[in-house]
Amino acid sequence: MEELSALSSKELREELGKAEEKYRQLCQKRDELNQKARLLREERDMLNEEKKKLIQEMQEAKRIRDELVAKMKEHKKRRNEYQQQARELIRKKRDQRSKLKSNNLFLRAEELKLEIRRLEYEQETVPMSPKEEERIIQEIKEKKKEYERLKKELDQYKHVEIDLENLDKAINQLFELADKEHEMVVKYYKESQEYHNKFVRLVEEIAKLINEANKKHQEYLEVKKKADEYHRKAMEMRSKIIAIRKERRERYEKAMKMLEEFNIRARKIMSEEEMEKFIEENIEKLKKEGKISIGL
Repeated sequence: MEELSALSSKELREELGKAEEKYRQLCQKRDELNQKARLLREERDMLNEEKKKLIQEMQEAKRIRDELVAKMKEHKKRRNEYQQQARELIRKKRDQRSKLKSNNLFLRAEELKLEIRRLEYEQETVPMSPKEEERIIQEIKEKKKEYERLKKELDQYKHVEIDLENLDKAINQLFELADKEHEMVVKYYKESQEYHNKFVRLVEEIAKLINEANKKHQEYLEVKKKADEYHRKAMEMRSKIIAIRKERRERYEKAMKMLEEFNIRARKIMSEEEMEKFIEENIEKLKKEGKISIGL
């Protein structure tokens, strides 16, 4: 800062005016930036609040999805157990029919039945591409066609042993139970997929909100930094204003003291008329020298 003592009263007054105007501009700019920073902070906080709500929804969707998946797995386990029991009975039936002429055709028909069921379960429950699904549909059609052909050939064999009839009933019953369990598998699978899709959507929305909130926070920090810089400059200018005012006050007090001393001396050596003239001359002199300014 320029040495204030080297400035005249006029220059000091002009310097004070400039400093006060600069201080006002700096404070105005600081306040504008602080207001902008407050708005950014509020927007950031609103985004964070919205994020918290979505996180709660996401957690609830995940909880329900996981419960549905657990139920689906339980029914899937039972379905597989019934299917396994049916396979074991089919193997037993195959052993008992080993001497029948229709044995190979019957076994092939039963195998086709199992294959068709397996492929249908896979189509309904396993995520796959359209191309893969089309392949499975085509394979199911071909196996059904072959199964119908085998059924027609088996119709010519009328003789069935009593124990085999009982096995057929047991096998059919097991498949019926497996079908019911499979219906529940499909039901819970579809419901869990709905909640899974909701979960994924919420995760994406939360990620978007986090990104937006981070941007707002970064903007807030940048604006706040600028506001703090303007505040620092304003405080520097305020210190300068205080220093100038102090310098002017000290000059005024010094001038008044000099006048008082002149007044005392004048009273001792001058008449009242001479004293007034002397004071006026010295005031003009002080003004010319820049050491006093009327109107402080």
